[in-house]
Amino acid sequence: MFDRFSAYQPQALSALRIMAALLFIEHGTQKFFNFPPAEQPFGDLMNLIGAAGLLEVVGGLLILVGLFTRPVAFVLCGFMAVAYFMAHAPQSFFPINNRGDAAVLFCFVFLYLTTAGPGAFALDNRR
Repeated sequence: MFDRFSAYQPQALSALRIMAALLFIEHGTQKFFNFPPAEQPFGDLMNLIGAAGLLEVVGGLLILVGLFTRPVAFVLCGFMAVAYFMAHAPQSFFPINNRGDAAVLFCFVFLYLTTAGPGAFALDNRR
């Protein structure tokens, strides 16, 4: 029965890419525009937080529309790994305790997009 779902694999991959991008962009807009409002605003963005916000917004938008998906996903995968080990891992070994579970999940979603490509609905398919 589940073999029939294989026909929809490109569309499902696009749904994963689009939803991951929308959630990822949200992290950047929170840093730059305080939207959605953060518990503690980020303040000065002329540091690593600003670079992270830029990667989240620009990289997220490129992933959203499916443009340069594989190289952008590769960069974002590495960015999420570094973010996890710099910001989350020192607080606790367990991702649920150090609030790094989203960083780990984003890292592996971007790793998958690096290997699988953008899916059905992407600007990469028009190039």
